[in-house]
Amino acid sequence: MRSSYYIGLMSGTSTDGVDGVLAQLPDATPGSSPQRQESAQAPADSRSAHAITVLASTSLPLPAALRQDLLALNVTGPDELARAARAANALADCYADAVTALLDQSGLRAAEIRAIGAHGQTVRHAPESGYTLQINAPARLAEHTGIAVVADFRSRDVAAGGQGAPLVPAFHAARFGCGMGQLVLNLGGIANVTLLDDPVQGFDTGPANMLMDAWIQQHLGQAYDHDGTWAAQGRCHEGLLTALLAEPWLALPPPKSTGRDLFNLAWLQARLGTLPAMPDPVDVQATLLQFSVETIARAVRRHAPGARRVLACGGGALNPVFMRTLSRSLPCPLGTTADHGVPVQSVEALAFAWLAQAHVLGLPACLPEVTGARHATIAGCLYPAG
Repeated sequence: MRSSYYIGLMSGTSTDGVDGVLAQLPDATPGSSPQRQESAQAPADSRSAHAITVLASTSLPLPAALRQDLLALNVTGPDELARAARAANALADCYADAVTALLDQSGLRAAEIRAIGAHGQTVRHAPESGYTLQINAPARLAEHTGIAVVADFRSRDVAAGGQGAPLVPAFHAARFGCGMGQLVLNLGGIANVTLLDDPVQGFDTGPANMLMDAWIQQHLGQAYDHDGTWAAQGRCHEGLLTALLAEPWLALPPPKSTGRDLFNLAWLQARLGTLPAMPDPVDVQATLLQFSVETIARAVRRHAPGARRVLACGGGALNPVFMRTLSRSLPCPLGTTADHGVPVQSVEALAFAWLAQAHVLGLPACLPEVTGARHATIAGCLYPAG
């Protein structure tokens, strides 16, 4: 079996940093379909999940100024085009730093890496209007690193009538297998689930950390609620929770995806404004945590009633208060992807290494049963090394 080296880079909705992995991935049989790999019954090709080897990983914080620039681009403002271009260049430079760290850690040379998968930073996501926008400068990244870059993973699926998201269910199926009653739950800024069944399904459930991060940033000046300690000091406000759970998007059936376009501080303030009195900020934080938990648990109960286990990943999986509260609310046991050999902070970056390989090999990885597109598509665009 031939194998190749790929790098995956991810800066998620939380906008807190860049996660990167360098992995050795087995090449697939020509003409095979990545979403069919590693079925518990019959693997369809030779890209065995057990042959995926992570050789290096890194996590770099985004500079505070860049983080603020990226967050500001989620809403309309002056000089957006120039600000977006400058932010894209700065983000690509952070990506290049992550690549350098991965090469140094692994001892490999740039010439040995077949491609980088770099998702970019989502600042607008409106598939119902036919577009999605990820801030990125892949040509700059290819120039700085001397490695081919695959980027713009969502657009082709949106063009085919899909949501363009979530992108990772095909990888989840390849890495963790199908048919065993497991779900993979990513707890980033937004929560999304992959139902490891046949066919694979996946969708966003609503906010995970995004609203909590925004609220603590506004009130305490902290980027996130470390270990959920602030939320643990508050009490859930039932009136606010009811108002949050009344959001119509939550009742929509899959396929569906969301982001800061809907769930943002303005959305939260509008619901706070319906209450007879403003809750204490710490109680709002506790309520936001409960809101994320409840939307996830409802989605699991509704769409995966036979689930036997949930495997969490993403930054929220490192929050013990979140995980304890979620464990009490789910209808089945909760674990993490680390139980299956993939650190929770590496899953999405590894997924983009895998998606880059799928593009290079010409394999469709956007699943129509997940996104609602008219047909499967090959995700991404390639920017050559030279």
